[in-house]
Amino acid sequence: MILFPNCKINLGLNIVRKRADSFHDLETVFYPLALLDVLEILPSERFGFKLSGLGIPGDEKNNLCVRAATLIKKDYPSLPEMEILLHKCIPVGSGLGGGSSDGAHTLKIINELFAIGLSEDQMLQYALQLGSDCPFFVLNRPCFAKGRGELLEEIPLELSCYSFLIVHTGIHVDTGWAFSKITAKLPGIPLKEIIIQPLSDWKSLLRNDFEEPVMHKFPQLNAVKENLYDKGALYAAMTGSGSSLYGIFKKGTIPSISFDENYHTVVIP
Repeated sequence: MILFPNCKINLGLNIVRKRADSFHDLETVFYPLALLDVLEILPSERFGFKLSGLGIPGDEKNNLCVRAATLIKKDYPSLPEMEILLHKCIPVGSGLGGGSSDGAHTLKIINELFAIGLSEDQMLQYALQLGSDCPFFVLNRPCFAKGRGELLEEIPLELSCYSFLIVHTGIHVDTGWAFSKITAKLPGIPLKEIIIQPLSDWKSLLRNDFEEPVMHKFPQLNAVKENLYDKGALYAAMTGSGSSLYGIFKKGTIPSISFDENYHTVVIP
């Protein structure tokens, strides 16, 4: 069975408080976009994981696809073995949630392929064990998120009348470092109020708290953002803690933009 795990972008990201467990509470809007990996799972005589496309650093056993399969197998030990084939197109460490999406879609395939019958709530619980972003990809619809990103509320946000340009610079931003540079605070205007305003107003209202420290350290990211605005983006921002940025344009109006040859760009028309 094959699915195509998609990416997400953050529309606004506010770090609102530091918790007693040393994690942070945040508020953001997750919006799904069609930059896709390819994930296939087949019944097999032995467990296997094969990766193609973009590389993923680290030990294979820590890959979220493998961890998702391990979680399910722990509770359903009679399931057949399986081979997982992942073709990676979403850049790793880009703030686009590709790994989280791969993990959540692994749960979806296993649930359907082997007719386990997990409910959406059960799927959300498994996904949360993989990571705070993973439950979003079980729903995979525009959501207002709070807590660590796992508390989700679906919202009626429709941006299909716009085109998107995603730019991944390849710069690695350490998430722990990025959090350490932020003083948690409530935003002046609640994110829920901003996101219902006309998109033309977002430039002056919608903020990602990570942008200031990250772009101070990596000014080339700010240059990408300014380039997107110069070429007609209605709104441009960094997603997550970076380092990918996106521009939202009127439908079909994305111009040809020159970036560093090492940058990876994707148009979602």
